[in-house]
Amino acid sequence: MPLFTKGDVTIHYEEVGTGFPFLVTPGGGLNSTANGWHGQVFNAFAEYSKDFRCITMDQRNANGGESTGPVPVDDPWGAFADDQLGLMDHLGIDKFFFMGLCIGGPFALKLMERAPGRIVAGILCQPVGSNPAFPDSMYDSGQNIWAPELMAQRPEIAKETIDAYLHNLYRRDSADFVYSVSRDFVRSCQTPMLVMPDNTPSHSYEAAIEVIELAPNAESTVYPWKEDPAVLAETISVVREYLKAHVPA
Repeated sequence: MPLFTKGDVTIHYEEVGTGFPFLVTPGGGLNSTANGWHGQVFNAFAEYSKDFRCITMDQRNANGGESTGPVPVDDPWGAFADDQLGLMDHLGIDKFFFMGLCIGGPFALKLMERAPGRIVAGILCQPVGSNPAFPDSMYDSGQNIWAPELMAQRPEIAKETIDAYLHNLYRRDSADFVYSVSRDFVRSCQTPMLVMPDNTPSHSYEAAIEVIELAPNAESTVYPWKEDPAVLAETISVVREYLKAHVPA
């Protein structure tokens, strides 16, 4: 289980396969870890390693993972992007594909904003975003599932820090959209992206469709795609072919 350390942040990552680099992050909200693929709608890390050099990681401070660092209150989405880009730098990778499940949707968009020249194409699978019927779904998950375990393990982290961090993740910028970037950015984003909409309290169908409508180079898979095994298998293949079509010459 390799570790990468930069300053006061340590990142645990895994990689498998060969070919064009592909960073894939599982869902799980703030508990997104490399060992969490077994609980996902499908194991993208294993599936696409047949065709690409797949890399996955524990996100910073995810319970059950080994990636640790400060709780970055002032720029929480930017800190995730910095960790992800730092890992790619450590591995000597410049340009790469990115696929994010669940919370990985906002990760993908933030990476496109931070490093537009490096993200060749992005896959937003079941992206989280603001759901008008459940506006605090992700915030509540952070407070009720992620925070108690983290604070039990790291008593130096104050409740006030957690509250501010979750507020800035989910209630501040673009709180009515995708959390990590603005609508203006999505309108201007030239990075090719394929969106796989879902419809749950946290996986906002409305936000996913708005990204598809706003982003000039966004495409959508069929919807629904995950309930029927045959449609799921076909959609997994659609993603593979989409990525193969975007491998740089």
